Amino acid sequence: MSLETLWLALLGLLLAGYFVLGGYDYGAQMLSPFLGSADAGPRPDAGTGTGAGAGPGTGAGPGGRNAALDAIAPFFLGNEVWLVAFAGVMFGAFPHLEGSLLSGLYPLIVAILAGLVLGNAAIQLRGRSRGPRAVKVWNALVVLGGALPAVCWGIVVGLLLHGVPRRADGSFHVGAGEVFGPFALTCGVATALLFAGHGAAFVALRSEPGTAATARRMGATLLAAAGGAGALALLLSLFGAGASMSRTGTSVVLFVLVVAAIAAGWWYLDRGRDTLAFTATCLATALPVLLIGAGQYPYLLSASSGGGITVDDAVADEATLKVLIGFGVVIVPLILLYQGWSWWAFRGRTGRRHPSYF
Repeated sequence: MSLETLWLALLGLLLAGYFVLGGYDYGAQMLSPFLGSADAGPRPDAGTGTGAGAGPGTGAGPGGRNAALDAIAPFFLGNEVWLVAFAGVMFGAFPHLEGSLLSGLYPLIVAILAGLVLGNAAIQLRGRSRGPRAVKVWNALVVLGGALPAVCWGIVVGLLLHGVPRRADGSFHVGAGEVFGPFALTCGVATALLFAGHGAAFVALRSEPGTAATARRMGATLLAAAGGAGALALLLSLFGAGASMSRTGTSVVLFVLVVAAIAAGWWYLDRGRDTLAFTATCLATALPVLLIGAGQYPYLLSASSGGGITVDDAVADEATLKVLIGFGVVIVPLILLYQGWSWWAFRGRTGRRHPSYF
């Protein structure tokens, strides 16, 4: 295996990992108004004080605990390390891709980062609210912080599958016409629905029985809707208004696998098999990254008019890749070890035995 192939595989692994881990964060945020504190009960750190986020004897004031946010609480900041690592690999190993991708998709990248900042701040500050109006504002920002990045990531996926417009000087640029085009918007909606279903599967896996049952019902509905949106994207592609893939056979196989994973997630949620349902939705959220990489190969950024930036065009020189091996050998295993430890440390379902993190 060549160095450029190794780094390309690592780039895809990090982005797929972020879609899986960040995806359920976004999903849980979007579902937080519908998955409240049915099973939360008194929290262990509750007292009888009247401080922010505490009610007399219950530990849950107007900004009290929320089952969906409790489920992601130990993980959501750590999950973003995958996005940071992805950006680091792209900057270091594929500098020419970074320049074209970030400048070409600038409005969407800014929207994604704004959503991340708003969502993270709202999750941590909602429990400090001192009135129902403030709580409503923070809760709305929690939902926006999940929905905005989810939709924008879906639009990015749609644009990468369709091809990004290229100017006469060779630069890539995305305008309103491309962002709000039917295929890109369909991919945005499909991704948001998929992430929401993925988040529901995670909440079902982590929550007490009452909340888990509600999350299963919502998740099954959302995954069915995501499948419908995916079918519309396929229909647009068949009529020449959707994806334009350089490797059609590979793309068809991967699309079928995405559909199968969504269907499996729906099936297992409907039957209360939470672990298998979450495994299926993990695959469904990771496979679109493989669809872009393998379906568009050798292009990393394809132009809507044909051609684009190939792996050879985007990759750094061999000497740089060798220097960066130290990053891959040290940082990636550390990320995996930390992620594995956090999942083990916070395993099991949330509930009364858990403190409220926010």
